[in-house]
Amino acid sequence: MFRPIASALAIGLIASAAHAQTYPTKNIRMVIPFPPGGGTDILGRLVAQKLTEANQWTIVPDNKAGAGGTLGITEAAKGKPDGYDMVMGQKDNLVVGPWLYKSLPWNPVKDFTPVAHVAWSPVIIATSMNSKYKTLADVVAAAKAAPDTVTYGSPGNGTTIHLAGDQFEKAAGIKLRHVPYKGSNPALMDALAGNVDLLVSSVPSAMAQVKAGKLRPLAVTSAKRSTSLPDVPTVAESGYAGFDMSTWYGLLMPAGAPAPIVAQMNGAVNKLLATPEMQKAIHDQGAEPLAMTPEAFTQQLQRDYQGMEKIVRDAGVKIE
Repeated sequence: MFRPIASALAIGLIASAAHAQTYPTKNIRMVIPFPPGGGTDILGRLVAQKLTEANQWTIVPDNKAGAGGTLGITEAAKGKPDGYDMVMGQKDNLVVGPWLYKSLPWNPVKDFTPVAHVAWSPVIIATSMNSKYKTLADVVAAAKAAPDTVTYGSPGNGTTIHLAGDQFEKAAGIKLRHVPYKGSNPALMDALAGNVDLLVSSVPSAMAQVKAGKLRPLAVTSAKRSTSLPDVPTVAESGYAGFDMSTWYGLLMPAGAPAPIVAQMNGAVNKLLATPEMQKAIHDQGAEPLAMTPEAFTQQLQRDYQGMEKIVRDAGVKIE
């Protein structure tokens, strides 16, 4: 009675293993849910380039921006679970977006297979080098003297970066004026031009302008200092003990992606992350490389998805 079922399972496993051995036989698409120039785009293209060079694969980045990254995630969710569609997702669009939008056609836990964690990054609070604000304390003093007048730009409503700004306001007991943009780069450009007082951004998005001496970092929002910006204090060190808000980046495929292919891609990414060249490249962008198994990445995704509900609710952000 069970022999046909066992035979069918064995045939399926053999076929799946054979598929993995010949994978890939065509181009792999990597959806990047933000415009060119932001942190997710920078890291996504870096991973695509290095995987292509190391394995003689062809991974094609495909920017699908909009709605705080959720449009790109929606596009990725429609992909075939055959290993040839993946997305460079991150905390913003995967675990924040579902609590912000009234209705999304996907669930991050049910509709995606976590493949490989790539990096994590603190959020940076910065200002133009021409700004009068030299420290985070200067910002707090100005905001207390004139509430709702000090402005900060972010990549968009409801992003982890926006929520980091909101959490900082609550911790400091101040009211800032949030100016949402459609991506990190437009917010960065307006901060450099002085059109907004502050920039709240991922470190990779801001790193080039910090290195160029055009952007003054005031603080990072992680529990510990960034190895890329060791001289920049954390928000916690600046007087707000326990403050910790950061973001992460990782590759996912549509739910049902073949386990051997997931394991193969995870192994390729983790091998890449172990190389001094890739570690330096990620550090140069202001992020911290961090490899995980698919299982560990899945657990992080589930944990962060559940934990973000209260933060979004307390921020009072909803997008129709």
